[in-house]
Amino acid sequence: MFSNRYIFIFSTIMVVVVAVLLALAATALKPFQDQNVRVEKMQYILNSAHIENTTKDAETLYNQHVFAEYLVNPKGEITGMYSKDEKTGSARPFDVDFKVQLKQYNENKSGEFPVYLCAKDADTLYVFPMLGKGLWGPIWGYIALKSDLNTVEGAVFDHKGETPGLGAEIATPIFQSQFPGKTIFDKNDSLASIVLVKGGKSNGLYRPEHDVDAISGGTITSNGTSKMIKDCLSIYLPFISKLKKN
Repeated sequence: MFSNRYIFIFSTIMVVVVAVLLALAATALKPFQDQNVRVEKMQYILNSAHIENTTKDAETLYNQHVFAEYLVNPKGEITGMYSKDEKTGSARPFDVDFKVQLKQYNENKSGEFPVYLCAKDADTLYVFPMLGKGLWGPIWGYIALKSDLNTVEGAVFDHKGETPGLGAEIATPIFQSQFPGKTIFDKNDSLASIVLVKGGKSNGLYRPEHDVDAISGGTITSNGTSKMIKDCLSIYLPFISKLKKN
């Protein structure tokens, strides 16, 4: 029989050894995990622009198509730029934490927000990130506008924990296929945004040029997605307005 002292010492040593091994494993795996996150982000951006990609070729295609990254402030001023020929600002836009910037904006109307310029079929697309709240947690996405800065080329959405078959439908191709061709401005050039309307075309409030069908049984996620789109596009509105004037 082992003494209590022996068992205690042995258990302590094992705990320390396991903790050290786990720490070493986490440290060794972190670069791979970080790269996976970067590739996933590149895929979101490419998918919003309807550029087919895989995890293997996403980085190559991103570098081929995304020719510039901007940082813009709430006044619509470009505060940073990253491209093959020019690098200005305090950080690369791709590496900026959108969640942190959004928090600053909500607190004091400050922050720097990334915009991705993407070349596709002789057109320049402007890709804007989005972040909001669903029923069970955060939802996010990217929306790509054509060079008129009004017409949607495409949009992608994802979530952390929405209900499968309900709110989680925002991440499906069927739902996202409703967005291409929609416009975000009305005839008076005011932000109309894109609203997920319950009942779709049968609803008298449905605007064919702007809106999409809401998710059946996913009212809270649908409302959260509508709010996310409007809130995030509103941040970029001064930047978009300046570009349209030029």
